[in-house]
Amino acid sequence: MSTTPHPVVARVTWRVAERSAGRRAAYLRRVAEAKAAGPARTALGCANLAHGFAACGPLDKLRLRGDVTPNIAIVSAYNDMLSAHQPLKDYPDRIKAAVAAAGGTAQFAGGVPAMCDGITQGRAGMELSLFSRDVVAMATAVALSHDMFDGALLLGVCDKIVPGLVIGALSFGHLPVILVPAGPMPSGLPNAEKAKVRKRYAAGEIGRDELLEAEAGSYHAPGTCTFYGTANSNQLLMEAMGLHLPGASFVPPGTDLRDALTDAAARRVLELTALNGDDAYTPIGEMLDERAFVNGVVALLATGGSTNHTLHLVAMAAAAGIELTWDDFDELSAVTPLLTRLYPNGTADVNHFHAAGGTAFLIGELLDAGLLHEDARTVGGGTLAAYREAPKLTPDGLTWEPAPETSGDTGVLRPVDEPFDQQGGLRTVRGNLGRAVIKVSAVRPEHRAIEAPARVFGSQEELQRAFAAGELDRDVVVVVRHQGPRANGMPELHRLTPPLSVLQDRGHRVALVTDGRMSGASGTVPAAIHLSPEAAADGPLARLRDGDVVRLDADKGLLEALVPDEELAAREPHGGAPAQGEWSGTGRELFDAFRLAVGPAERGAGVVV
Repeated sequence: MSTTPHPVVARVTWRVAERSAGRRAAYLRRVAEAKAAGPARTALGCANLAHGFAACGPLDKLRLRGDVTPNIAIVSAYNDMLSAHQPLKDYPDRIKAAVAAAGGTAQFAGGVPAMCDGITQGRAGMELSLFSRDVVAMATAVALSHDMFDGALLLGVCDKIVPGLVIGALSFGHLPVILVPAGPMPSGLPNAEKAKVRKRYAAGEIGRDELLEAEAGSYHAPGTCTFYGTANSNQLLMEAMGLHLPGASFVPPGTDLRDALTDAAARRVLELTALNGDDAYTPIGEMLDERAFVNGVVALLATGGSTNHTLHLVAMAAAAGIELTWDDFDELSAVTPLLTRLYPNGTADVNHFHAAGGTAFLIGELLDAGLLHEDARTVGGGTLAAYREAPKLTPDGLTWEPAPETSGDTGVLRPVDEPFDQQGGLRTVRGNLGRAVIKVSAVRPEHRAIEAPARVFGSQEELQRAFAAGELDRDVVVVVRHQGPRANGMPELHRLTPPLSVLQDRGHRVALVTDGRMSGASGTVPAAIHLSPEAAADGPLARLRDGDVVRLDADKGLLEALVPDEELAAREPHGGAPAQGEWSGTGRELFDAFRLAVGPAERGAGVVV
């Protein structure tokens, strides 16, 4: 058992702290200045405060007049269209009751939008998806802006929503914050069967009715989708970074244990407020330091999680005054073993992972190997050591017990000394086309390097038409450009996975290069994504032509066009970002300012940070 960080983990953490020192110090000064001597609401004018508790009951009004009762903000992404967020409907009333029983008050401070990439994929609405993260952050800030609160409970699960909630909360870094999840739906159609059906549909072997039946068998009940995409990566990262209660991530909705964990989060946030003294006070802005973010990166790598977090972790860190880079991911990946096989990197889902030992076993293994900072602060009881335990409901109430010493299924979850791979699931590739990330946890070693002529497309629809016409039945590096944040909001390109998988299954050497996103849905085909600088920002990708030979080598970290640099530079770029007013429909015109102001993928593709 090791409590000393691995040398590479220590070096990367030191490097992050060093490069971030100025911004982090300025951020922490702001946090310290925001901490009031008592509840901030006591400094409100009488009319202001009266507005703040006008709708409360008599007891809450009495409590909110004083300066000893903590008041907790509830910010929720509830809607009943999305299965992951539908269980959150009854959380506010439950939380209010639990907080009141513990001597506090709670108010529903605001809702934030929650959109689903699973619904919008391949549609115009997907072009708003990444920007919704910043909208969620701003909506969270609006909810917390009234100076009425001493802590916050954030209710959210999926893709951009959790990072947005965290970014918004970090603008109120003096408040203690706990993320409260909802849990996954029951396992449905096995993932291997779903993948086969999707490939058969892409190959034209079955029709829409059969495909819809399979998809409905996969996504079939309240709760988070069970594959290990961005939503479930969010949950695991929030636990590894100490923002969930231990073991809260993958407990199913509608169970007594889930209800008990929600009640416990409500009670726990009261204990973390400044009203309980400096020893107990755990503001999110201080808690999420460089150790917490390195822990998040390691947990992502150890599980082959969603590539979206090469954007989201960078953006969340920036909101805390911390500069996290893709180089940090790359260096940590070299020493982080891959400990899980979860779809799309395997056939199991998060319910199987949870049953095999889940987060408690995983975190314990990584702590023992020195790959996580055990001394990182958490909301769950001091340091990350508390997260070696899993929650259990007994006749005496909720308790936590040590994780099993062995995995319940080594086909899903393994110990550090018996990993699926000696290195993590994410790599950085670089060359004369720029820098990109690639998820290799599901890519076989023999598929990780390719040198082939490029076929260049401007959209995934163009690629699908070429595939249907039989134009791609060869070794090919498929390039899909003008899919970055400045071009069209960086939609996820889920529709590319089935046809490219079919081509690879036919024996062709295939790869994807794009300035767009693939997220947790990227699988067995090597995909260099998030290419930065993007084509719309005059990146070299805009000068690539059909037939140019492209070399992608994930193991050597290479991505390059085999074209002389002077020739590539002399070419006229193809296309560009839409002019203002040209990007419209499905609400896109409302986000023109976001597209024009957004930063590069390598810096988190953010507008507000």
